[in-house]
Amino acid sequence: MKSAVSNAGVILALIFMVSLAGCTSRPGPDVLNTVPALPGATQVKVFAVTTRTRMTPDTNAYDNGKSIDSNYAELNVSIPPGHKDSQIEWPKKGKKPNPKTDFAVISQAVLDREAFYAQVRAANPASKKVGVYVHGYNSNFQESVYRMAQMSADAKLTATPIAFSWPSQGELAGYVADKDSATYSRDYLVDLMKELTRDRAVGDVTIFGHSMGGWLVVEALRQLKLEGRQDVLVKLNVILAAPDIDSDLFRTQMAVIGKLPRPMIILVSKDDRALEASKILSYSTARVGRLDVDDPKVQAAAVEAGIVLVDITQLESTDSANHSRFADVAALYPALTAESAKKQNLGNAGAFVFDAAAATISSPFRIVSGALKQ
Repeated sequence: MKSAVSNAGVILALIFMVSLAGCTSRPGPDVLNTVPALPGATQVKVFAVTTRTRMTPDTNAYDNGKSIDSNYAELNVSIPPGHKDSQIEWPKKGKKPNPKTDFAVISQAVLDREAFYAQVRAANPASKKVGVYVHGYNSNFQESVYRMAQMSADAKLTATPIAFSWPSQGELAGYVADKDSATYSRDYLVDLMKELTRDRAVGDVTIFGHSMGGWLVVEALRQLKLEGRQDVLVKLNVILAAPDIDSDLFRTQMAVIGKLPRPMIILVSKDDRALEASKILSYSTARVGRLDVDDPKVQAAAVEAGIVLVDITQLESTDSANHSRFADVAALYPALTAESAKKQNLGNAGAFVFDAAAATISSPFRIVSGALKQ
């Protein structure tokens, strides 16, 4: 009976994933073709590191093959004047990107390793800060580049944006293959972390992992710890959004990593349907990205591990699976940073709830106590 119930759950999860696939049309590499710039439009220079293979030599078109060496690129992305926060304005299928209405690449270059790190270091010489985005399952190269550009533009980041793109299949049915591809890319992400922190100060490098990309980030941190590279770990700010990680596995990973010098921030949503499907498909326990911050055991575990859990369920979701709310956080980042600095909430480990209306963060206890006083 248990097996029959489990099989039924897997079937339901697959049906849910297929239903999502039917609602989406994936952008192809052609959306990265260079077009003339629109005068006055916002521009974001995105650097990219990928373990994907190039579709043709000396181009920035990539497939889902696994490259022996990392490939490097620089893409100058134009944001359309009518851009809406948290959105990526894709060109219509079969149409060339129009900078007036769409995200578009106005210049790009294929880089080798030496040129990549030289360009990154020269891009922001004053602060040397960089932000690395590691995408999740079911993503292609062009989506990761444009998502990094969107978050950078909406958050008005001054850090140099870097997209780390591992060879996801870019298909909902490719979950198992994606896990292997993420694992394949672990050493390459570790190498990127080592190089970026080589001549930067503490806190200059932010690593942002979404979904399965969060699992990849944590695995890279674990490897750095096992290698004794505290010199790298001390310079990192780590943010995970809707991490697709088994909660028991995460506990063992953090047992090795230990408390980071700067608390790891994890964005969670109680109604993340994609992570619920992942849980069923994996026959696993709860996923970290769906942890309940109101649970006293979760709160205690967060404090013990030196983690900041932030529930962002109140944010309106941009997708039917409630899995991409992190894109909305970018637009609120300036106000959120100012408020959090004032209250000093995010400097302390524990569980918190994001109040979408007020754009502030409070602990679950403070929210309950405030309600009782009314």
